Amino acid sequence: MSLKQRINDEMKAALLGGDRFVGETLRNLKAAILNEEVAKSKRDEGLTDTEIEQVIAREVKKRTESAKIYRDNSRPELAEPEEKEIEVLKAYLPQQLSEDEVRSIATAKIFELGATGVQAMGQVIGLVKSQVGNAADGAMLARIVKELLSQ
Repeated sequence: MSLKQRINDEMKAALLGGDRFVGETLRNLKAAILNEEVAKSKRDEGLTDTEIEQVIAREVKKRTESAKIYRDNSRPELAEPEEKEIEVLKAYLPQQLSEDEVRSIATAKIFELGATGVQAMGQVIGLVKSQVGNAADGAMLARIVKELLSQ
């Protein structure tokens, strides 16, 4: 079953089961996927699971940033729903790699490229991203690669 179909089925089940929060969260995700399909002119054939994972990761990032802003401004009542939505959305992302796993992959790619200096950061990040896909957080990956190249 495709990821899009799974999201759709679970949205219907949540709404019919009375879990409005999860249902609405998945409905918003479905809308974001539709917007991406329209933007990429893929409305008829739809997005691949990898592209859908990218949309989900982007939605998680938006909510993480919103929750942080709410918390920084002493508005926990607004941050909590955002954080709950993050948990719902993360269920549709692949298992995230640990920092150690990302570090070992990045080290291997740096060695493979023979990269030295921070100017090679983009190349290394691109290679690591092509290998791990959406299983690694982009900000953590960039931080690790910069740290490794700065040594």
